[in-house]
Amino acid sequence: MVFVEVPLMAAVREATGVTGFAERLYGGEESAAWRVGAHVVRIGAYDKDTAETEWCHRVAVAARTGGCPEAVAPLPIPGRDGATVVRVEGRTVSLWPYVDGVWADGDDPRSATAAARMLARLHRALAGARLPPRPRRNFLEAGLAGDEAYDDPRLHDPQLDTWLAGFTARALPRHALHGDYHHGNLLVDRGDPARIVAVLDWDESFVAPPEVEVGGAALEFADEFCENPADARRFADAYREAGGTAEALDEEALTQLMRHRLRRGGAYFALAVARGVRHDEEDLEYHRRRMEAFARLRP
Repeated sequence: MVFVEVPLMAAVREATGVTGFAERLYGGEESAAWRVGAHVVRIGAYDKDTAETEWCHRVAVAARTGGCPEAVAPLPIPGRDGATVVRVEGRTVSLWPYVDGVWADGDDPRSATAAARMLARLHRALAGARLPPRPRRNFLEAGLAGDEAYDDPRLHDPQLDTWLAGFTARALPRHALHGDYHHGNLLVDRGDPARIVAVLDWDESFVAPPEVEVGGAALEFADEFCENPADARRFADAYREAGGTAEALDEEALTQLMRHRLRRGGAYFALAVARGVRHDEEDLEYHRRRMEAFARLRP
């Protein structure tokens, strides 16, 4: 995985008021996170829109105030009248509390079950949030109506388009979602992989039927390639048993929503290549396997 190199500039320190030793945290294909004492400073990509970022921050706050304390919400930027985003040298910058923990293990069934239950709690917390329209469309929103065009012929699937159009036309209840719910955005207790202590990274939040997120998350916790569909089914069932807001998904719905996630990931990869993003061999192999899963899971 190739991570972006973004230093913690003096101007960012001044804008956020952080002082002391800075530790670059793992991850960041487009943005970088630095821990400075009890805070984390996130430095976004140049093309990240300020209004969009602020909207996503409102979702994090809504999740936390709605009853999910594990939802990590941004802190106000000092001297900015409560704003949670400031633009420094062309990049969006935000300030967050540091939460101690380790990344959830995507291969540990205990973490997968805990993640499903957490997603149910998160959706309940967000179900009542009232938000203005998202300033720009999220990448997972694209294609939900079955009308998106794809340059890569491997992503062409009229059957999936028809299914998605019918799914969207059902006008299922919609509410705010995390948008990128996977093990890389969850922290668990260092001594207990079944206890999630933080839900991170709200940059892809959007409003849609919660079934969309359940399908995508089930894929991510079924080894990201769903080579054993029973793992995805266990995730979806654990979510329902925990009282999530989404309807029960039959096999076709679960599969097609997973494939929607895979197809959007393929489109995002192509867009990154067009923008000049460098991918290492691990990235390329990951993309290849995800594209194979998109074809293999076709009903």
